[in-house]
Amino acid sequence: MAGESSSLATSSGARKPTTDAATSARMSQQRRANTAPELALRRELHRAGLRYFVDRAPIKGQRRRADVVFPRLRIAVYVDGCFWHRCPEHATDPKNNAQWWADKLAGNVARDRATDTALTEAGWLVVRVWEHEDPHAAAERIGSLVRARLPG
Repeated sequence: MAGESSSLATSSGARKPTTDAATSARMSQQRRANTAPELALRRELHRAGLRYFVDRAPIKGQRRRADVVFPRLRIAVYVDGCFWHRCPEHATDPKNNAQWWADKLAGNVARDRATDTALTEAGWLVVRVWEHEDPHAAAERIGSLVRARLPG
């Protein structure tokens, strides 16, 4: 039918709920990389004289990519969206398909923690920045961590 999308199976086998066309169109516009908070943070890091890689897997072969990576210093920075990563201050619970969304968002958080653990065990420092954080303050915090890891 026009205006409806069908229910599809996800990679976990769970059925993705039926979503109206307007919501589906809006969600498809969500960026995975180069979001406004990421760009603002990167501008501040660059202004502070820091150089880094963008949208890169810290560990070869790992599918989970960091937003900003300092490979020689083993620092991985993630800019997390308040909705998608369940910010303690700004997380919201969708009313439609509530259980599906609760499971989906809990899975995102679990994946974040697993990523943090894997990187930490591999000797990386993981920095999480919420999208609502002041980019200048976040860049200063990251800059301090970078300077602390510089040799000599």
